[in-house]
Amino acid sequence: MAELAREHLFPVRDYDLAATLTSGQAFRWRLREGFWEGVVDQQWVRLQSRDDGIIAEVPQPIADWDWLAQYLQGDLDLDAILLSFPDDEPMRLSVTACRGLRLLRQDPWESLASFIFSSTKQIVQIQQIVALVCERFGQRLLMPPGHAPVFGFPLPERLAACSEMELRECKMGFRAPHLLRTAKMLVRGEVTLSSLHSRTVNEARNELLKLPGVGTKIANCVLLFAYGFPTAFPVDVWVMKALRQMYFPRRRIRQKRLQQFVGTHFGPYAGYAQQYLFHYTRMKGRSPKLG
Repeated sequence: MAELAREHLFPVRDYDLAATLTSGQAFRWRLREGFWEGVVDQQWVRLQSRDDGIIAEVPQPIADWDWLAQYLQGDLDLDAILLSFPDDEPMRLSVTACRGLRLLRQDPWESLASFIFSSTKQIVQIQQIVALVCERFGQRLLMPPGHAPVFGFPLPERLAACSEMELRECKMGFRAPHLLRTAKMLVRGEVTLSSLHSRTVNEARNELLKLPGVGTKIANCVLLFAYGFPTAFPVDVWVMKALRQMYFPRRRIRQKRLQQFVGTHFGPYAGYAQQYLFHYTRMKGRSPKLG
């Protein structure tokens, strides 16, 4: 019988926890007094990197830590993934700057809703919207004594029962009707998120594209960060900037040609490569220059 414990060590190596949690794939993490605090699978958790791995703490003793191991994805062979990237200067620069960056495996509904919020928003604004939605409509979670209240992400059924005005009060603006209609479609079973794990990446993408407010970029974010489809390649402003500046400098390239390039150049872990390019470009905060 597994021993109950409030703390657990994940003996991972080559894992940059800070980069992973702040790289625009998840929006519930905050750094407080040297610990990363967030919510995973409707459970508050605190994480900290150590030389021997990642130490996790929860409010009450538990025996099963598989939910968090799945989320952190520390068992993946990062060396093999990095070796699959194209051997070109943009990828070498990105890997050197972001070594240890990982992809998380998130809850599909929370990921989908969060990326619906993301349209034309910066990361800090997305975090604010997610926090407001959770505080107003989520379930209060068990917390350590003396800690401020924290709330889980509300289920589709809860948000489907809201009015558009209630959602707009969470600062999501024009995204409110998209989220409301999406929640109602999921409740009615018009799209079943749990079924997408067994679909091909193209089939799963087509299902997500049926949902209001979900375009190709948002669909690919959900496919990559929630379902783990490794070839899903989200292209936003930062990634577009990286592709144009790092691969096609001083050249005007058509969108169709860029899509063909993305589909063939980055290999079987193209989504991982995308995240390295994305985070590297964001960290630089300006047009990347080679050499």
